[in-house]
Amino acid sequence: MPLVPNMAQEQEFRTSNSLSKCETYFEIIQSRKKLPQSLQETLTDAFAKIPVSSFPEVPSGKVIEILADTPVGEAVKILSESNILAAPVKDPDAVTSSDWRSKYLGIIDYSAIILWVLESAELAAAAISTGTATAAGVGAGTVGALGALALGMTGPAAIAGLTAAAAGAALVGGIAADNVMANDAPQAADDLGEDFYKVILEEEPFKSTTVKSILTSYRWAPFVPVGKESAMLTVLLLLSKYRLRNVPVIEPGKPDMVNFITQSAVVKGLERCKGRDWFDCIAEKCISDLGLPFMSTAEVISIQSNELILEAFKKMRDNKIGGLPVVEGPRKSIVGNVSIRDIRYLLLRPEMFTNFRKLTVMDFMNKIVSSSLQTGNGSHQPITCKPDATMQSVIHTLTSQSIHRIHVVDGQNEVVGVITLRDVISCFVTEPPYHFDDYYGFAVKEMLSQ
Repeated sequence: MPLVPNMAQEQEFRTSNSLSKCETYFEIIQSRKKLPQSLQETLTDAFAKIPVSSFPEVPSGKVIEILADTPVGEAVKILSESNILAAPVKDPDAVTSSDWRSKYLGIIDYSAIILWVLESAELAAAAISTGTATAAGVGAGTVGALGALALGMTGPAAIAGLTAAAAGAALVGGIAADNVMANDAPQAADDLGEDFYKVILEEEPFKSTTVKSILTSYRWAPFVPVGKESAMLTVLLLLSKYRLRNVPVIEPGKPDMVNFITQSAVVKGLERCKGRDWFDCIAEKCISDLGLPFMSTAEVISIQSNELILEAFKKMRDNKIGGLPVVEGPRKSIVGNVSIRDIRYLLLRPEMFTNFRKLTVMDFMNKIVSSSLQTGNGSHQPITCKPDATMQSVIHTLTSQSIHRIHVVDGQNEVVGVITLRDVISCFVTEPPYHFDDYYGFAVKEMLSQ
């Protein structure tokens, strides 16, 4: 497919700039953070002396891994059934004695999968709209479901309304899409939800696409493991400054991964430090006194409740963020929250979402609430705090609700900022000079630039 190398090159370009963006982000955080320098230095020194081996293991006691030759659709099932957002990818052909460098190929997560699905669908829709589908190598059925998802109401009506059968006919004949419109095309597009997951599992090229084939081009972050005896400061910096969502833990000289530390796990670990002087002196302060939220009103990306849920997922994809506040009106009063992991409802229960291309964000959230899939406090709820909330209460909300962000609102319920797991971790650490050279066993700068 001629356009795929271009997308891969674009991803490489984005990744090559990631270090400079991380440096800029961390400089901004440090300039906005209001923590006494002496306390910051004490915390940094303490985390530098705590070994990674002291961090609790994953709840199951065993890191869940996905084989590189697993079809993407099956990978989605594994992530969902295990209630995790990411997993390390293992090479099934690696010999038993191989070390981590040859055994593990990277990390797959929902974000990479969604990016791949949407870009593949856009490629398919663009190809068929210009009559070049055959040359692009796009398989039958692709545009019928995924083209509509990728383009929705923003794309050509002829593309969004194609049935899978019509798309197949166009692809086989190599002719323009508008010449094969079927009478039942609008209804087929409205049944997008029922077709979506089926396409990933049963249609080409999606059926044959493996995790390995999308791992490099669509990853959001590199695979950067740490050793058991590395410092926890290194892990905290990787999860905050360097924007990693998870850090694999390996034991030098042994091939198997021994732990998988996520942003969520670290913040839960911080909450368990309640009662310790160093934690309480920070946690008892109001977030505004600590400089939070680091992300201001103007920097918060939101979605109106009457916009299409499709646009919400596209905003997350385009801005490489995991969630959006759902707002209403010019003052942007918050009424809910959607996250990238909400896509699992679409993938695993497509019968809930007929007429998907016309579904608004509010309708999407209401369907989740009314479904049997909704348990406990879902990510749709407008979980917020006020600027005078304490850091301890924010950490407790993040951990008890199992969410990745909390939105800060004013007296009129207008969003004035957002606090993420990354921001919380950044509050507790800074990077001393030459840290990675002194404490880290691998060439981390080189790995982060890959």
